[in-house]
Amino acid sequence: QVQLVESGGGLVQAGGSLRLSCAASGSIFSINTMGWYRQAPGKQRELVAAITSGGSTNYAGSVKGRFTISRDNGKNTVYLQMNSLKAEDTAVYYCGADGVRWSGGFYVKSWGQGTQVTVSS
Repeated sequence: QVQLVESGGGLVQAGGSLRLSCAASGSIFSINTMGWYRQAPGKQRELVAAITSGGSTNYAGSVKGRFTISRDNGKNTVYLQMNSLKAEDTAVYYCGADGVRWSGGFYVKSWGQGTQVTVSS
């Protein structure tokens, strides 16, 4: 089995920073794209940022210039540095992995269980 485990969420004041981590475990050979998504109450899950195995990144317009995604391919880990946080960033943040090739086969998409980020204004 492949598991994605997020950490680093919590409560922070507006203007503060948090760093999220997501580690993929299992007999993984490769992961194409890893990303962070978020879902606020009453809203659909949305892409926050994604990074390919080659290091190409993509950001939602609302977080550009404030959030930075990075990745350690050797550790199958993705990070999200979140700066200048705003109340509207409050959501459950999910880690997602696309194109996971592992000893048991292939996952098109794998999700973590999510970590809560709350930004107080």
